[in-house]
Amino acid sequence: MTATQTMMLRQGYATTTVDAICAAAGLTKGSFFHHFASKEAICRAAIDGWGVMGQRLYAAAWADPAADPLDQLDALFAIMKSFTTTRDEPCLCMVGMMAQELALQNPAIAAQCTGHLGEWTAMVVRLLTEARARHESIGSWNAEEIGWLLNSIWQGSMLIAKTRHTPEMLVRNIDLAQAYVQGLFMPRPVAT
Repeated sequence: MTATQTMMLRQGYATTTVDAICAAAGLTKGSFFHHFASKEAICRAAIDGWGVMGQRLYAAAWADPAADPLDQLDALFAIMKSFTTTRDEPCLCMVGMMAQELALQNPAIAAQCTGHLGEWTAMVVRLLTEARARHESIGSWNAEEIGWLLNSIWQGSMLIAKTRHTPEMLVRNIDLAQAYVQGLFMPRPVAT
């Protein structure tokens, strides 16, 4: 699975072949087809594996259910930034990459990617909703719309950082998104 994710993140779905996946994973084609019916099948498994891995990594942000939801959102942004600084390659998302490449031609993969993107957004919406229940918010805003906006910033920033070879821009965009979220609420009292 890792070989598939690595190759498809680096070169996309279209140019990744079953032969190349087998060579990278040290498998025979017979072994491959024993487990997966096609390249699409392993791609779908790789997307799901990526989604599960991402949710596990993001879960550290709300590991303490008693924590302030704004602190949990800050922790989420810190986790996102950590992805940009712990890799030798650009920060990429298998779900976002496959959605971009295949969504218009493969409705099943489009639905699968939409599901994973929706899980991330739902997690952010939950934290925003909990924060609004606990803190005074500024103005009128829709948590779901903001959740999708933040998802768009995250996915779009990865795409642009990849094409421009500027991981620093990705960190700056996360910082701007975090500042935007903080601006939705009245400032919290500073602990003395």
